[in-house]
Amino acid sequence: MRILLFGEYSNFHNTLKAGLEKNGYSVLLSGRKDGFKSFNLDLSLEPKLFKLYPLRKLKNLFYLLFKFDLSGFEIFINFFINRNHFKGFDVVQLINEYPLKTTPYLDTLILKFIFKHNKKVILSACGDDVTYLTYLMKSDLSHHILTPFLNNKKLKPYFSHSLNYLKPSYEKLSKFVIKNVTHIIPGDFDYEMAYQNLPKVKPLIPFPVNLKKNRFHPMEVLGKVKIFHGINRSNYYKKGNDVFVQALKQIREKYTDKIEIVQVESIPYKDYIKLYNESHILLDQTYAYDQGYNALEAMSQGKVVFSGFSDEFKSHYKITKKIGIHTTPNVEEIVENLSWLIENPKEITEISKNAREYIETHHDYEKVAKTYLDTWNS
Repeated sequence: MRILLFGEYSNFHNTLKAGLEKNGYSVLLSGRKDGFKSFNLDLSLEPKLFKLYPLRKLKNLFYLLFKFDLSGFEIFINFFINRNHFKGFDVVQLINEYPLKTTPYLDTLILKFIFKHNKKVILSACGDDVTYLTYLMKSDLSHHILTPFLNNKKLKPYFSHSLNYLKPSYEKLSKFVIKNVTHIIPGDFDYEMAYQNLPKVKPLIPFPVNLKKNRFHPMEVLGKVKIFHGINRSNYYKKGNDVFVQALKQIREKYTDKIEIVQVESIPYKDYIKLYNESHILLDQTYAYDQGYNALEAMSQGKVVFSGFSDEFKSHYKITKKIGIHTTPNVEEIVENLSWLIENPKEITEISKNAREYIETHHDYEKVAKTYLDTWNS
């Protein structure tokens, strides 16, 4: 079986590729490098010309005048030049219904080629998409990634990327993709909620985590409690970074001699990993009901993660132990939970062990790859 993984977010497809190869399958990973994270790809379609200074100035001017990003056209050209590499696969999995982020029209042309020249195309439900964001806008959830915008319309510029998915051109692309894919597979419980009643949707498959690369380090606090907060400026309010910043300000004042805080912003994935390796606690996000990819990799290493550990999530996986700190956009609640861990470091050790056990049970990349194979072949 030949497999194409098309697109990459947060190291998901890199890890799935490794799991599939462990199971003896041939895999090509292609797409973009996910911005500053710069993930590895077998065949990169990342634009290069318009990153050069003179052409970057032209691109910015062109966008200002016509609202069109010339980088998207370069990606389309890169795909066209390499189009013969994207034929004849038994299975293609799209990271998202808008996998290359060129324009809805250009991505549609690319996907028409993918659908025409391959046997089976699967859609992974992860990242922003039309179905997920429409669900959030209509839901009665207590909080979600659009909550800051709904509460304060002045934040609209920070949510422009997400809100684009509610425009007609994105809806048209979404309908085209959903019509032509064989299956849709939610990647975590947040997407399971949005997709659960739609046709073609298969049961949730947890994101794969490479347990060999992400080795377990028991969290024994011998000195200061080390807290890591990584900021992605483009998702600053969506992830609740502003809420964490406010909470950390109080924690600094309250526990000056007992803590060490490392806060970094928009750095490449490999540098991000190096900097958080020594931490005990990772602050991930405040609006989720399940964990994102950074949180899962941190949990596999035994870190105590502040992210989505909702009652719905725990019920889905039948979890009874504390595997992380469920986090909502409530500064005082975050301060209270951080204070409890700082004052009770043995709890850090216990949660650390539980987190690793959970990852081994549900997210082992070799087991998850087998589940994907079974679903693709169903």
